[in-house]
Amino acid sequence: MKHRNDDFAERREVAKNAKAALLEKAKARQSDPALEARRSERAAVAAARTEREAAKRAEAEARKAERQAALLAQKAADDEAAENAKKSATDKLIAQAVEDEAARKAKRDERYAARQARKR
Repeated sequence: MKHRNDDFAERREVAKNAKAALLEKAKARQSDPALEARRSERAAVAAARTEREAAKRAEAEARKAERQAALLAQKAADDEAAENAKKSATDKLIAQAVEDEAARKAKRDERYAARQARKR
């Protein structure tokens, strides 16, 4: 007659042996040279990927810096052109005012001369 504990002990022993077998299998896979080769290959691929991504980021940063510099140069040129246009407009107004003043003085002098001519 089997006892209940014998069945439990047997199952426990089988589970223990199964775990040991799995552990032994895992240890054997860890020392497998093909697995090591695959790991080193994956590491090399990952390193190359990281290097490509870094180069890509650096290139994008360089393009961004160039665009920023071009925008700053364009803005400076636009500001300078606006300043020159403003100065030119101011100079035109001043020249026009001087010209108008000279014309007004010339008419006044002409009237004065005519008045003096009538008096004589």
